[in-house]
Amino acid sequence: MNEKFEKLKDLIKTFASCIVAYSGGVDSTFLAFIAYQIIGNKSLAVIADTPSLSRRELNEAIDIAKKFGFPIRVIKTLEFENLDYLENSINRCYFCKHNLFEDLLSIARSGGYNLILYGENADDTGDFRPGAKAAEEFNVRAPLKEVGLTKAEIRGLSRLFGLPTADKPQMACLSTRIPYGEQINLEKLKMIEDAENILRDMGFSDVRVRHHELKQGILARIEVSPNDIKKFFDNGVYVVVGEALKKIGYNYITIDLLGYRRGSMNEIIGKK
Repeated sequence: MNEKFEKLKDLIKTFASCIVAYSGGVDSTFLAFIAYQIIGNKSLAVIADTPSLSRRELNEAIDIAKKFGFPIRVIKTLEFENLDYLENSINRCYFCKHNLFEDLLSIARSGGYNLILYGENADDTGDFRPGAKAAEEFNVRAPLKEVGLTKAEIRGLSRLFGLPTADKPQMACLSTRIPYGEQINLEKLKMIEDAENILRDMGFSDVRVRHHELKQGILARIEVSPNDIKKFFDNGVYVVVGEALKKIGYNYITIDLLGYRRGSMNEIIGKK
């Protein structure tokens, strides 16, 4: 890990200036922090204020930047004006990232920044990742991946620097909770955000509320860490959760017995 970290520092030293696509997650927070430590105000973290990012995540990301002193800029992105994005095909992430990188490129050109960076790491190769195609098209660099840093190593280094994201659960935009082919809209994202906030307030950390539109109504398929599934059945927690999610607008509430796993919505790709 130390050797990889030294390579990362040496690599960033070669950057005259950069913009970091920042989300407040483990990888982008570490990258934004290290870039600032090495090249100072020649780096800029840019975060997109979008309906697919929960308000908690946005506010926490801004607070982290302020606490650790790295420059941050909040922008409004327009993916919700893109019908290709709203139709929610399996390439949805491509359209989102294309829109983001287009905006970042404009900021880079107007502000004189040489490079755009994002937080892809060495583990981000197995899952279906159409956003990586957009990064390639805009020549966006992934320094963490380039030096071979894994998620576990990034967490370890984050812990050494006291970053609060060191043990943060993996996050993804709220749109990933909606099955491919079901249209994305603001009402669905608000329901998902409110439902996940309820579960996190009850002590569940690795949480996804998958939003399924059925003929008979709307179903919430809850994924939590396999170790936390039993917790639902202790002291009537499942009843409290069920009643709370019904108030949000869900007609049916289920618990996925396989628990949270990354990219579970991708499991149906290629299957009939």
